[in-house]
Amino acid sequence: MSRIATKFAALKAQGRGALIPFLEAFDPDRETAMAILRGMPAAGADLIEIGVPFTDPMADGPTVQKAGQRGLKAGATLGGALGMVTEFREADAETPIILMGYFNPILSYGVAKFCADAAEAGVDGLIVVDVPPEEADELAPDATANGLDLIRLVAPTTGDERLPKVLSATTGFVYYVAITGITGTRSASTDDLAAAIPRIRKFTDLPIAIGFGVRSPQQAGEASRIADGAVVASALIEGLLASLDAEGRATPATVPAVLDRVRELAEAVRGG
Repeated sequence: MSRIATKFAALKAQGRGALIPFLEAFDPDRETAMAILRGMPAAGADLIEIGVPFTDPMADGPTVQKAGQRGLKAGATLGGALGMVTEFREADAETPIILMGYFNPILSYGVAKFCADAAEAGVDGLIVVDVPPEEADELAPDATANGLDLIRLVAPTTGDERLPKVLSATTGFVYYVAITGITGTRSASTDDLAAAIPRIRKFTDLPIAIGFGVRSPQQAGEASRIADGAVVASALIEGLLASLDAEGRATPATVPAVLDRVRELAEAVRGG
């Protein structure tokens, strides 16, 4: 089994869901982002999502957009993000890594080369926001050939007639977008989530992770129990931002600020 399938199976056996924290590559600089990435598993991350900075991040809210801008300013590239994963794998061969981003950098890199290099670096899955199932043949054959899961987004507006099409093209896990709109702008209610997840389960046996609106430890705990995992992004980036100096540079408080939040989230997901 893939690292993603192995992790979700192990968590299911433990009777709990996954915590999937997010960090933007090179935010606010490569060294700091690398320290955060290395520290996440010990802080309680079950899987890790790495955002690849892009100049036109249409699905991202202001918080993630600004993180991407800081990453680009620090020199982030798609190759640079893969380099972070390669370095991470030197000490961690178990924690699944998912890259989240947009198709243009992959196309510029070369789809076949990217998928091969991503697999070699130790990437386990891809979330490519702007590649719908109708255009999957642009990416899916090379991803599949290299053992990379293609994780699809399902939104509250995804109807029952479209769900089977989206889910049949999904591997690894399903990413349920808990709100309509962009990341980090508001949160979904527990009642909304409790109604939405069973509808998705009718069409797939894959694990379901909830994101785009999970901010607090309480919400992460609820999401991981209603579904199979919780993705937290904006709340972690906000903690990072609050620790930066007036010029936007990392301080000694930056890495602990993010990892302490991961620990709080992990405690809630584990039922603490």
